[in-house]
Amino acid sequence: MSVDEIPSVSPTRATRHRIRVHPGSTDRRSSVRHVRSGTPEVENPPPRDPESLVASSMTRMESLRPKDERGASARPGPSQASKKTPVRDSRLDNAKFILIALVVIGHAIEPVSDYGPASALYYWIYFFHMPAFIMISGYLSRSFDASSTRVEKLVLTVAVPYLIFWTIHQGFYAIERGGLPDSLSILKPTWTLWFLVALFLWRLSVPLWKRLRWPVATAVIISLFAATTDLSSTLSMGRVVSLLPFFVLGLSLRREHFDHLDRLWVRVSAVLVLAATTLLALPISGDFSREWVFWRDSLIDRDIDPLMPSVGIRLLFMGIALAMTFAVLALTPKRRTWFTSLGAYTLFVYLGHSVVLLVFKASPWYDVLTGASGLAVNVALGIALTLLLCTPWVRKCMRWAVEPRPTWLLGQGDGEPDEKATGSTRAGTDPKSQKAPV
Repeated sequence: MSVDEIPSVSPTRATRHRIRVHPGSTDRRSSVRHVRSGTPEVENPPPRDPESLVASSMTRMESLRPKDERGASARPGPSQASKKTPVRDSRLDNAKFILIALVVIGHAIEPVSDYGPASALYYWIYFFHMPAFIMISGYLSRSFDASSTRVEKLVLTVAVPYLIFWTIHQGFYAIERGGLPDSLSILKPTWTLWFLVALFLWRLSVPLWKRLRWPVATAVIISLFAATTDLSSTLSMGRVVSLLPFFVLGLSLRREHFDHLDRLWVRVSAVLVLAATTLLALPISGDFSREWVFWRDSLIDRDIDPLMPSVGIRLLFMGIALAMTFAVLALTPKRRTWFTSLGAYTLFVYLGHSVVLLVFKASPWYDVLTGASGLAVNVALGIALTLLLCTPWVRKCMRWAVEPRPTWLLGQGDGEPDEKATGSTRAGTDPKSQKAPV
């Protein structure tokens, strides 16, 4: 009987077979014998070649490797190893902090802008600070795809804070006036809240602009000729239309475009642009209406023809804003600085400073501080207020209004757990997730 013909014996029987192979035996039939034992075993196996030993070791190591939930090896593959955590752009964070500081300074010196140097500084800031902010907002909105998750986050981070601070502003106005205003329409933004309305509408239109062949040229044409008709204050349509090209330009930019800003001739030109616009702001602040840099009214509200001169002047101010925007970005540090991390909290500053300055404007503060001293003190106030609103304890106090949780507003949809239905509920709190400035 050959080895292959040996009948198997059930392990439950008392007598079991063990196959013992004698070393040095060449005949398998002569090397097999039955003994009383438990399970078959092999004594003194013949030496194995090196390749089989290496293969066996690798198999044993692979079997000991941790497995994921699907039973696959947890060893990262080439595609997993190549994935990196998104890194925030320090230049943009630095620029966002600088621009939000200019926003606060501009609002802080507005009541003393009758003073000549204060008026020039105010006009110089308004040349570019909001167009620059809007262009960065467009650049950081490129991933918006109008999906339900994106729209939900847009509602939570833009629409809900708008409603909360609109209510705060109206409450303050009611106390100051001693009664409610004639209209309480939420479609009419109060003071600084126009930007949230514009940002909400612009982001909803992102998929459309991505489909167009010439989005920037189309936005410029819409901006120029839509402004030749009557634009009401409802939803701040004047600013939504007038500043639209800067947002669309941001959507069209890519990271490699910002690399050109590091060239020496670009930085030298940036210094010249800022110096020239500083000199320009001195005479123009007294001769030109501020409505040209507020971007809020249509061109028919000017004292000149709404077509030829007005459209040309609008294009001129667009060019100035664009040149100053790239000049500031070219001179903004690329490396991390002490204020880089503060660039992630621009929404806290933007919404919070309006409430504080409303209190200052209702107080005797601006009646006492005038002239050169008023300008210096209020510039310092703007800087201090910007830094204060970036502190952790202030952000913690404001989080309920700036980054409201979705649990009290949005219901659970389609049977999904709340965590999956809401996704990330606090966009912007994590400094590692870069988003639109405000």
